[in-house]
Amino acid sequence: MNNELSTAADEIGLNELIGEIWRNKIWLFGASFLVAVAMAFYSLTLPNIYRAEALVTPVTEGAGGKLGSLAGQLGGLASLAGVSLGKGDNNKTAIALEKLKSREFFFKFAEKYQILVPLMAVEGWQPEDDKLVLDADIYNADTGEWVREVKWPKQPKPSLLEAHEEFLDNLTVNQDKTSGMIKIAYQHVSPAVSQQWVSAIVAELNEDMRQRDISEAQSSISYLEQQVADTKITEIKTVLYQLIEEQTKTLMLANVKPEYILETVDAAVVPEKKYKPGRAIMVIAAGLVIFIAGVGFLMIRLVMKKEQ
Repeated sequence: MNNELSTAADEIGLNELIGEIWRNKIWLFGASFLVAVAMAFYSLTLPNIYRAEALVTPVTEGAGGKLGSLAGQLGGLASLAGVSLGKGDNNKTAIALEKLKSREFFFKFAEKYQILVPLMAVEGWQPEDDKLVLDADIYNADTGEWVREVKWPKQPKPSLLEAHEEFLDNLTVNQDKTSGMIKIAYQHVSPAVSQQWVSAIVAELNEDMRQRDISEAQSSISYLEQQVADTKITEIKTVLYQLIEEQTKTLMLANVKPEYILETVDAAVVPEKKYKPGRAIMVIAAGLVIFIAGVGFLMIRLVMKKEQ
C-alpha cells in the first residue's frame, strides 16, 4: 500500500499540483488569512515581555596559589580548619552560579524583596504610570489575599517552591567559555522590575558569597590561632601564621569589596523595547502553517484520485 502511494505521488506533476492549488485557492488562501487574523487578535492579548541584562566578570584574587603551596606543607591541617585551599577562583564562580539557581538563594531573595506578588500574580503593566496590573482571579489587591482556585497540593497562596520554578523559567544565565564573561538576564512584563531584579540578583549573589567567605575565614582564623597556641614546633607555627595571614587577607577583601565574586562590566538598564512576543512572526507563521497543511491535504487528495 505504501509503495502504491509513493508511486502515485511520484506521478503527480508540479503543474498538476499548481493547478489543484489554483482551483482551491479561495478556501486555501481564505483559511490561511482567517487563521492569521485570529492569531493577530490572539497576539494582541499577550502582554509585552521586557528583558534586562547585566554583564559581569568573575573576580580573580590570585591568592589560591599561595594557599595551595601552604596546604602542601601542612597536609590535611588546612582542610580541617575549613580553609578553602583547593578552591580556585573558577570554582568559586561555578559555586556562585549554582547558588543563584538554588532554592536557598531564592527563598532569601523572595523574602527580602517581597517578589511573590509581582512574580506570581502579575497580568500586565501600565506604562503611563509604571504600575503592575494584577490578575484579580489570582490576587485581590484590595484585601491583600490570594484568591486563585487550585487543586491540592497547591494552595491559593503560591509556595516558595512553586515560585522558584517560575523564577527560574524567566531567568537566564550564560557564561562565555572563551572570555569567562557572564550574562545574567531576567524577563518580566515590567521593564523596571526586570532591571531591578537583575541588579538585585547580582548584588545579593555577591553578598551571599561574601558572607560565606567571611564566616569561613573567621572560623579558620580561630582554629589556626588555637593550633598556634597548642603547638611548640617552630616550623609548624611559621606555616600556621602564614595561613592566618592569608585568611586575614581574605577577610579584609570580603569586608571592603561589595562586588566580591562577580564584578559588573555592564550594569542592567531599564529596557525600552519589548523582548517578546514577536507578533508579526506569530501571524506569518500561523498563516504559513495552514497554507502548507492545505497544500499537503491537496497532495493527498490527488494521490487518492490517482489510485481510483
